[in-house]
Amino acid sequence: MSCGLCPRRCAVDRREQKGFCGCTDAIRIARIGLHRYEEPCICGTGGSGGIFFSGCNLRCVFCQNKVLQSGSIGQIFTPDELAQAMLDLEKIGAENINLVTPTPHVEGITKSIDIAKCKGLTLPIVYNTNGYLSVDTVDKLSKYVDIWLPDFKYHDQRLADRFSKAPRYYEIALASIGRMLEHSGQLLLDETGKAKQGVLIRHLVLPACVYDTRDILSAIATHFGTETYLSLMHQYTPQPDAQPPLDRRLTKREYENAIRACLDLGFTRVFIQKAQSATFAYTPEFSDEVTVQS
Repeated sequence: MSCGLCPRRCAVDRREQKGFCGCTDAIRIARIGLHRYEEPCICGTGGSGGIFFSGCNLRCVFCQNKVLQSGSIGQIFTPDELAQAMLDLEKIGAENINLVTPTPHVEGITKSIDIAKCKGLTLPIVYNTNGYLSVDTVDKLSKYVDIWLPDFKYHDQRLADRFSKAPRYYEIALASIGRMLEHSGQLLLDETGKAKQGVLIRHLVLPACVYDTRDILSAIATHFGTETYLSLMHQYTPQPDAQPPLDRRLTKREYENAIRACLDLGFTRVFIQKAQSATFAYTPEFSDEVTVQS
């Protein structure tokens, strides 16, 4: 069975060997617990029910969860065990089930959601993704996902190649996010401001790359409209081995220019962050022994 879940279509039989993402066909998870560092509409008052999957189909040099990229950290879960973890998150007050970097595990995830819903799960499902997934996979997930939380990282392919080893990133993310909007529409909030359904696009502003931020925002305005909900992230934190221009934090002026670009284009539904967000203090701890953390 050759894998084609992501645009790399590496065609590996993951029952026998790992794909580019570092994953076999087993569901490997490195953390399950309440996560309070997402956007307010995702965290609500109880926290988001974060499930952090091991493995990734990108190689972002700046990733705050970089330890997960190899797919080797974490504990293997069966679909029944993952379903029970979702139910346990609901019991401890999670606002939703937040699937973080889930694309390599789509087959197991959909089975787990089916089991959990049969056992009474009522929480909305959040698909928290790097944006690098195929339209076919979005279609496959459409009956399972309530809230899509995709990154839109790059417009400039040179940046996508250099920082994430992601061929055709802009083209692929544009198509996949467009299909998410077709299935679920713009983000809907309830009377308390919590997300119920729809799409919230994230973009991490990178040092010396605000020109690309402007191009991304312009593309979103053109293709999806300025009523789109955005999260303009200020949380870039340099890795110890980072090379220029990623060896420094974002400047105040760079982030202000990114906000100004949003305003100039007419966006009004934009989450912004304070500079204090740029720290590893908000990175969760991952483990090979995973229990549900409150």
